[in-house]
Amino acid sequence: MLRKAFGEALGALLLTACVVGSGIMAERLAGGNDAIALLANTLATVAVLAALIAVLGPVSGAHFNPAVTLVALANRQIEVPTALTYVVAQIAGCCAGAMLANAMFELPLVQLSTQVRSGPAQWLSEVVATAGLVFVAFRSGSFAEAAWRVSLWIGAAYWFTASTSFANPAITLGRALSDTFAGIRPADAPGFIVAQLAGAALGFLLLRTFASSKAVA
Repeated sequence: MLRKAFGEALGALLLTACVVGSGIMAERLAGGNDAIALLANTLATVAVLAALIAVLGPVSGAHFNPAVTLVALANRQIEVPTALTYVVAQIAGCCAGAMLANAMFELPLVQLSTQVRSGPAQWLSEVVATAGLVFVAFRSGSFAEAAWRVSLWIGAAYWFTASTSFANPAITLGRALSDTFAGIRPADAPGFIVAQLAGAALGFLLLRTFASSKAVA
């Protein structure tokens, strides 16, 4: 269990460091062009997510996300103690990842974000992004499949959702600790998290509707 928890924490840390760090780099180099910055942020996230799922999938299941862990629990693929351990590891990893990204770019380790992300369109976007993530992840037959399916879903959702697809309660908390391109204002985080949990529930219902779900767990 310690090895699995460390795998979840490490994966969450590196994923968040990539999302936040690539956002910082993209914003600095894009010269004010938000589309270019978002594209760079997207490509880095897709690449690191695919790599992390492929490498850490056999270790912990490569959840890196409380929404995925809760669906795995609902599917009876993990037990309650494992789920609780994973969620704690994911949150700790995501917060540490944001601080690591801040440190790499010579910013204060913790800087509460002022990036406003709120409103019905943003919340609906998080429901859609998270439901799709759950459906794609748990319909994958292997970690090799999950690596490309999940990363491509997230990459696409960066662009077709108004929220740029956080789809992860733990990374939402982490991104609140960096006042940069990928950040989210702490006051807006609860709305995102509620929407993400609703999306996870919807994704679970989709899995049950299509039956014979296969887990990344």
